[in-house]
Amino acid sequence: MKEFMLLIRNDVNSKIAFSPEEDRAFLEACRVYIEKLTKNGNMISAQPLVREGKMLYGGKDSWQTGPFSDSKEVIVGYYHIKANDIDEALEIAKGNPEFAYTTAARVEVRPVKMKEEATAYVYPKGNNAD
Repeated sequence: MKEFMLLIRNDVNSKIAFSPEEDRAFLEACRVYIEKLTKNGNMISAQPLVREGKMLYGGKDSWQTGPFSDSKEVIVGYYHIKANDIDEALEIAKGNPEFAYTTAARVEVRPVKMKEEATAYVYPKGNNAD
C-alpha cells in the first residue's frame, strides 16, 4: 500500500457557531471515522490542528514570522493513511466528517514521498507506519 496525507481544510471559524451538542456529535463522528480507518488497515495517524500559529519565512540571518494564514481557510487537521492508490485515498477522504458538519470543508489528498529516486534516500517512517 502507498501512503497519503489527507489535509483537512476549512474556514477558520467553521465550527464557532456549533452548540455543545453539535460539537460532541462532530467529535463522535470523527472517532467513528478513525475507528473505521483503523479497522480497515488504512490508518497511520490523525490529529486536529489548533486554528492559530505562526508562519516562518526568510532564511539565514533574515528570519521573519507572520500569521500562519492570510486567508480565512486553514488546515484544521490531517489523516496519514494507507491506500492502494490515489482513487482509493479519495474515496476514504469522502467519508471525512467535516463534509457532514460544514459547507466550507475541502480535503487535499497528497501522496507521501517515501524515497528520493535520484539519491535512493529512503525517508524515515513514523512509529505507526508499517
